[in-house]
Amino acid sequence: MDGARLVAAVRRSDAEAVTAALEAGADPDAVTDDGLPVLCLAVAAYDAAVAEALVEGGADPDRRLPDGTTPLVRAVEGGSLATARAVLGREPRLRLPEAERERLLALTRSRYERGAEAELRSRAGASGAARRSSVRGDECGRVSELTLGGLTVREGHGAILTDLERAFRVLTSVDELVARAVARRDPEHVDWTSALWTLDNRRSRETWSAATAHRHSPDPERRLFVLDVLRCHLLFTSGRRNSYEKETTELLVAWATDGEGDPGVLAELLRVLAETGHRESGAVGLRYAGHPDPRVRARAPDLLLGWDAPAPPPGAAVRTALLALAGDEDPGVRAAVCRALVVAHEAGSGLTDAVVGLLRDPVAEVRARAAEAVASGADRAGAIADALAALLGEDDFDTRLDAAHGLLRRDDPRTGEAIERLGPLSRPGYEHDHRLFALWRWKGEHEDRSAAE
Repeated sequence: MDGARLVAAVRRSDAEAVTAALEAGADPDAVTDDGLPVLCLAVAAYDAAVAEALVEGGADPDRRLPDGTTPLVRAVEGGSLATARAVLGREPRLRLPEAERERLLALTRSRYERGAEAELRSRAGASGAARRSSVRGDECGRVSELTLGGLTVREGHGAILTDLERAFRVLTSVDELVARAVARRDPEHVDWTSALWTLDNRRSRETWSAATAHRHSPDPERRLFVLDVLRCHLLFTSGRRNSYEKETTELLVAWATDGEGDPGVLAELLRVLAETGHRESGAVGLRYAGHPDPRVRARAPDLLLGWDAPAPPPGAAVRTALLALAGDEDPGVRAAVCRALVVAHEAGSGLTDAVVGLLRDPVAEVRARAAEAVASGADRAGAIADALAALLGEDDFDTRLDAAHGLLRRDDPRTGEAIERLGPLSRPGYEHDHRLFALWRWKGEHEDRSAAE
């Protein structure tokens, strides 16, 4: 009875029910109608959550199957990093004999080097075009799923190989990891994210030098990957003996100072540099505020002012640059400057007209970004309050919400009207929104006061 309950839970992809059935005494290696353990059913469905629940509950990932494979081998062959990771289980280096580890690595490398589509054609015995779709839905990243002749495989073997090497303590060369990461030309692909995670965790002088050397590569994709590694070094520093935080920030400044020829890479470089708060960031922002590519210009505002609060009053050069960006021909640049311009204005720069201009911009996205930046500010200039009130008729709810919240924070007499024009304050997805909470409280207080009077 428990076995049937377990199989049913696996078939309907209910990981919680799987755990409950196992806790009730179900055999984790229960077999289905085809004689295979239930773990193979989860593997075939690419159901990582259920596969993990089964393995954690005692299912044997190394059980020899009639065709000579194991559930773990099938998970690897399927090409899903999430599924393979779930079936691999804990401490696989201690669990698997060396010969088995070597076979698994050789199998994965073979699948990766041959390519999922070629392998699928061989297995399916078909020559037609494989149906391809992009799959995403777990923390591992994006991967292509190929279907042909009733068979399905995913193109995540590069990421699985990287994961297995890490789990088995195989020190893959940095150059190979970089090549593996950029092969798909997709920073969201699992091959990229798995290599990135591996290099971020291998913090040594040798790894640092070998990885950052690729910033001189003629391939912009490799330079983008280096930036991703550097970004991770900045994000995950807590508890690291070798954080390389100082080396990372200095390298980013030197890179921006030396120049970067690809606008896409340069824009990403400036984005990462802006997160460091480096003392030279302002000078870099001034240098690129007039760059011909709008993607680069859009990164300049955060470099010019940084993220410190409260910000000091900007100098003449920064003020001139911010005004130029606020009047930029590209709406993406104007949207990007909103926060910095509002911060500069509230630091005492007298930029009211420019802020009002952004709130009245002809492009809705710019108006939305400006309203978001202004709403939390403290400036009580009548022109800014009037511009906020004019946004109460916007189609976008968040823009109207920011406008209403901005009026409330300024004790504007139009706050009640703003709340009425918002409509119901109970909205799905906004249950914990601080803006709605403030408006709700204001409305309740005024209704109570009116009733008392």
